[in-house]
Amino acid sequence: MPKTQPEPIRDPATDHLLTPENCILVLIDYQPEQYHTVTSSTREEIDLNVVALCKLAKAYDVPVIVSTVAVGMGVNEGTAQIILDELPGVKEIDRTGVNSWEDEEFRNAIKSSGRKKIVIAGLWTEVCLTFPTLDMLAEGYEVYPVADAVGGISPVAHQRAFERMIQAGAQPVTAISFGSELMRNWARPSSDKFRKVLQWYFPKRVALAKAGKI
Repeated sequence: MPKTQPEPIRDPATDHLLTPENCILVLIDYQPEQYHTVTSSTREEIDLNVVALCKLAKAYDVPVIVSTVAVGMGVNEGTAQIILDELPGVKEIDRTGVNSWEDEEFRNAIKSSGRKKIVIAGLWTEVCLTFPTLDMLAEGYEVYPVADAVGGISPVAHQRAFERMIQAGAQPVTAISFGSELMRNWARPSSDKFRKVLQWYFPKRVALAKAGKI
């Protein structure tokens, strides 16, 4: 007999896996100056996966925090417009330091969310992603760096940064695995939200691959 009904939903607030109710998405330093020095991935692949994260967070009502560095100092430009376009109403938190956890406004934004599972992506992998990840792990948060939405100044810098985060307890995910974890069951009515993102994602990915961009 075919199965057409979803399994019972576990408590979304206490589930040990990611759910729309228990996590928050954090995006750090997706600024032109950072993109220009990334060599471990292409900008197109990074943007594809960061935009996918944004679409998923928006579809499933996951809170999003966006942070920049040195915009107020006149050193850098703000977050890439392709990302901001997906996040209407989300305010950028600017900082002076490379470690966002050392910025009081950023820390307060995380703490006030009341959520302990932090899905995080940022440029560069080895600095602006790694440092707050290590600090949040030390503070008792569960941290999920998004491996295909980030980049470092070299492949080795990117790889060693992930090794360091994993050794400290981080749990890497990818953009689409994040969406699958939020959706969880194809028989749920909310699975259509994930389907819509996939219907955008895979044609875009194929086109970028054909163009040699990923």
